[in-house]
Amino acid sequence: MKKPVIQFENFTFKHRSQVNPTLYDINLTIYEGEKVLIVGPSGSGKSTLAHCINGLVPFSYKGDIEGSLKINSQETKNLDIFTLSKIVGTILQDPDGQFIGLSVGEDIAFALENDCVPKEQMHKQAASVSRLVDMNDYLDSSLHDLSGGQKQRVSLAGVMVDNVDILLFDEPLANLDPATGENAIRLIDRVQEDTDTTVIIIEHRLEDVLYCHVDRIIVIDDGRVVSDSTPDELLASSVLESSNIREPLYVKAIKYAGCEVTAEIRPAHLDTLAIEVCKDNLFKWFESIKPSTHYVKSSSVLELKDVTFGYMKRKETIKNVSFSIGKGEMLSIVGRNGAGKSTLSKLICGFEKVNSGSIIFNNKDITNDTISQRSERIGMVMQNPNQMISKHMIFDEVGLGLVTRGVSKEEIKERVEETLKICGLYPFRNWPISALSFGQKKRVTIASILVLNPEVLILDEPTAGQDFRHYTEIMEFLVQLNQQGVTIIMITHDMHLMQEYTPRAIVIADGEVIADESAVNVLTDESVIHQANLKKTSLYELAVRAEIDESREFVARFIAFDKEVRKKWQ
Repeated sequence: MKKPVIQFENFTFKHRSQVNPTLYDINLTIYEGEKVLIVGPSGSGKSTLAHCINGLVPFSYKGDIEGSLKINSQETKNLDIFTLSKIVGTILQDPDGQFIGLSVGEDIAFALENDCVPKEQMHKQAASVSRLVDMNDYLDSSLHDLSGGQKQRVSLAGVMVDNVDILLFDEPLANLDPATGENAIRLIDRVQEDTDTTVIIIEHRLEDVLYCHVDRIIVIDDGRVVSDSTPDELLASSVLESSNIREPLYVKAIKYAGCEVTAEIRPAHLDTLAIEVCKDNLFKWFESIKPSTHYVKSSSVLELKDVTFGYMKRKETIKNVSFSIGKGEMLSIVGRNGAGKSTLSKLICGFEKVNSGSIIFNNKDITNDTISQRSERIGMVMQNPNQMISKHMIFDEVGLGLVTRGVSKEEIKERVEETLKICGLYPFRNWPISALSFGQKKRVTIASILVLNPEVLILDEPTAGQDFRHYTEIMEFLVQLNQQGVTIIMITHDMHLMQEYTPRAIVIADGEVIADESAVNVLTDESVIHQANLKKTSLYELAVRAEIDESREFVARFIAFDKEVRKKWQ
């Protein structure tokens, strides 16, 4: 029997700044060589649980501890954060926040250099670990030249080089395109198999993590462990739904079709699902749903004509891009990391100037308009909230744009409070921004733009780091805005978001538009998926396995049906 490496016994933790504990009476054991996924809604305590494991609690985040937490049979409160860092290696959500060296090799070797390891041995260990994560050909490369997936591999190598016993991943998929995220999960799986290291993954995207085997899933809600089970057992229960965690889409489709989901039908993986027990129900359900309707394009509000741009001479990032966006549309721009999606948004907002081509807004050429002029009509919410925040307090940050526009204090108070309520931030209105999680900061930046009532709203990864409840709240609010006539453009890696909320998708690959059609068609086109590093929806694969001839239409009907169900639920 494998030995326990992490043992929580009647463990309770309360931050010094809070009245009530964040974690209550945790009893949890994780064994050597296990791969464990921890899920839970925002604010549930799962990040605090991770901080307890890696030593940030109580050594950086002070508070009161009751009960026991042992790692490798040692009581953590009797250790120090340096000692724990030699046992637990943490890979952060944002790899840029973890880098120290200038090159890949320097960063991987940093821990060894810090420990005064002899140079020859250091080179040998760094090279060995870089091969394990497939980065051995990039040792001399600058960290700034790497893709999101490559940066994550370097972060992983940087903690593995210390031969840690436990690898802790904090939302490893948050900033990755679908195919790169799939590769990341495959890499974690391979590293765990090759090294027999204990792996703990904290992630919102349950279906994507289940692409590879997971031993157990721990569900945290309201500071307590509400489930500790195998993936099959969890998906057969009602825990995910009651804790506002998104189920895999194919599991939701099976339930809609009236099939009983039990652990015996092996629902954790689509390729092992006992499809025979569901086929008849799926086909009957599909036949009973009305055919989907297709989006109808309206008059243009924003148009790009032959736009070309490059950050460096003779190297184009955007190549002759043309498309038109209708008034009141809600659409997605998707593609792999580094394809040019965020650059397009910067060109539209005026943060960068086009090399050639033109940008038309309401039939007027705005190519030479200033950022200030464009901001009167176009609002932009950036991917990284820390790049937008300039005030210490939440209320002040959300109201900053209104202050600069000379709006009265009374109106500012009214509009800011209303927006904070809509974005689920009203209880925190007098909090400092430094006390917020990454996902909460994201909502603050969305609120700071929404309060300005823009005509066109561009959001770069609007739901990154959000749990299912907050994801739904933000998206339904955006739907309401859209229904009031606001045109919404979302740059996203979230294929669920694209297929659920945006009838149309523009696909970018290597700075060019390779597809401009319905989201359903994009997610069922193997050529486009391959070029743009997307991921085929599990709904399509379910329909294929169930031998439903109209597999693409099955996806479209599910999306329409699911929307109606959720409207009634809300």
